[in-house]
Amino acid sequence: MSEPLAGSVVRTRVRVPLRFPDGFSTVAEVFTFRGLVDGEEHLALGLGDWQGARERVADGGEAPLVRLHSECLTGDVFGSERCDCGPQLREAVERIAAAGGFLLYLRQEGRGIGLYAKLDAYALQDDGLDTYQANVALGRGEDERDYRAAAQMLLALGVDRVRLFSNNPDKARQIGTLGVTVSEQVPTGVHVSAANMRYLTAKRDHTAHTLDLADVRVAS
Repeated sequence: MSEPLAGSVVRTRVRVPLRFPDGFSTVAEVFTFRGLVDGEEHLALGLGDWQGARERVADGGEAPLVRLHSECLTGDVFGSERCDCGPQLREAVERIAAAGGFLLYLRQEGRGIGLYAKLDAYALQDDGLDTYQANVALGRGEDERDYRAAAQMLLALGVDRVRLFSNNPDKARQIGTLGVTVSEQVPTGVHVSAANMRYLTAKRDHTAHTLDLADVRVAS
């Protein structure tokens, strides 16, 4: 994944007002792209003073706050509590809007295996496998995501250094080999429910996500 990437360019830019179910609202500049390596329709949302953040990093200042958020229909749209994706998305939009930066919404459902396969993996988890074991039992990789398109998007936006808003060390490792420097990894909050504790524990123990679950209170 360290080979040079072909260039990508911004295709369109449109202003979109956002409002979440809890009432939080902001405005995003939504970017689409041409020339992404995987051919998918990924989006970048510029939030808060993203232009100022981009200028600061170009001048050697603090890097913009950036989240690479993998699409999760069940969590982001339907509020599923089997994962922490929906709360992470909500938190990321507010945190990035306050700091200035970008949220990249990546079409990587189910860690890259797709929506139907993700639901098949849920059924296997109900039979006792953890989230990674279930993917492997389906003949898929534990995590099939790569972040080449994300790096292309950031570079097309003029950003080559970021503060990465993520608990996932693999995101930082990958993006750091693709022309984007991670100056800091900023952990998200820990979003626990009665339905996702086993899922979060697997992420912490199996892939070294920065999740402190020792003293968290389970949401009812």
